[in-house]
Amino acid sequence: MTNAQVTALQYGFIGFLAVWATILIPQLVLQFARHGRLRPRSLATTAAVVLYACMALAVVFLPLPGPNSRRLEQTVQLEPFQWIADIHTELVKHGLPAADWFTTQTFQQAAMNVLLFVPLGFFARVLWRRGLVGALAIGFAASLAVEITQLTANFGTAPFAYRIFDVDDLMTNTFGSGLGWLAGALLLALRPISSTLRVEPARSERIDLAQTR
Repeated sequence: MTNAQVTALQYGFIGFLAVWATILIPQLVLQFARHGRLRPRSLATTAAVVLYACMALAVVFLPLPGPNSRRLEQTVQLEPFQWIADIHTELVKHGLPAADWFTTQTFQQAAMNVLLFVPLGFFARVLWRRGLVGALAIGFAASLAVEITQLTANFGTAPFAYRIFDVDDLMTNTFGSGLGWLAGALLLALRPISSTLRVEPARSERIDLAQTR
């Protein structure tokens, strides 16, 4: 992870604290008004979604270009799987063996693009109850919105486009949302099993107690 990405995550966390502090009190008031009590699970869910959104947006858009920043030579990349060729180019450039492909910055960036959208796919399955196709559609739509925003220099608010519109980003982001959906589906599938395992010992204890009376 680069220093710029670490700095972006720090700003993302600060943004999360600001947003969370803004919505926490209204959410608490709404919970007491509707349910007459505090619902920690709902608070934790909201916090997780807000944290992910702030972190993801920070990584995608920060750092903003400064007055001395250089313009990109290429702003659009429409060749699928170009990142694989870029890994080879990076290996040759640095004189690295082919076995070190996973250490290249290109691969690490692709892996980060996948991981960045895993929580989104997880939320789509666990919180929003979407199917796999729905999760992939959400991931693709969110990634496309990000790429368009970057291509248009944040809709004209930035001095110039400082990130590349990359079709590989669309593919890796969408793939990440699919992995997140699978993780959520696995969690939901294992939850009834764990609940059954907790119920069965309790039921056996009641039967044993009844037999001893």
